[in-house]
Amino acid sequence: MPNVHRGGCHCGRVRYEATFDLAQVADCNCSICTKRGAIWAFAKAPQFTLLQGEDALTDYQFGKKNIHHLFCKDCGVGSLSRGLAPNGEETSAINVGCLDNVDIATLTSKPFDGKSL
Repeated sequence: MPNVHRGGCHCGRVRYEATFDLAQVADCNCSICTKRGAIWAFAKAPQFTLLQGEDALTDYQFGKKNIHHLFCKDCGVGSLSRGLAPNGEETSAINVGCLDNVDIATLTSKPFDGKSL
């Protein structure tokens, strides 16, 4: 069942809320996700609200440049990414480690082979 989750970067300049289900999260093996240690949950554009910090976000893209890997220019934490889902819908990928009051150890992660994309 989807719930509203809040999160953001380390310094607090970037804050957001999103509605999604944490029953299964994605553990991507691409180079940036592996180096970040990021595990992802996904929210369609209407279910994501950036509460503050648009001016603090810096965009990093690589490869095909389909995904905007956003990070705080003050503390460097990459708490979210934006792009199009395979069905073409605008989607935000939320770094589960940046959510308030979520214990990652209790979640079930599903491997995602981003390295092959």
